[in-house]
Amino acid sequence: MNAEKNADKSTLIDASADVEGKLRGKDAHILGRLTGEIELTGRLVMGEGSRAQAHVTADVAEIGGEFKGELKVRSLILLEKGRIDGNVEAQNIAVRDGAQLNGSVNVGGMPRHAAAAAPIPRPAGGMLAG
Repeated sequence: MNAEKNADKSTLIDASADVEGKLRGKDAHILGRLTGEIELTGRLVMGEGSRAQAHVTADVAEIGGEFKGELKVRSLILLEKGRIDGNVEAQNIAVRDGAQLNGSVNVGGMPRHAAAAAPIPRPAGGMLAG
């Protein structure tokens, strides 16, 4: 039963922590510093004053500190004191007044290749007019 209770808790990196390496799990709350890779199935929350230099994959990210690197998420919220410097891929994004976002940003769903690959209509008889 303790395992079930612990499954609902997120990983916490407190304000005095300085972590380097890979973090994998469901949810994480970073208040300190992290360098490395983060893979989450749930939510990443970076508190005000936190710093991360990382490659991140998560469902949702809420950035209130400084982030440098690559961020791939379904949904991104960049808070008032949040700063991102790097590459961002997200289906939707919210940027609050005062936030800073520098780098490459790709927002929206996957590109629709089907429309681009549609065949060109040909005149009757299969011959193109020249």
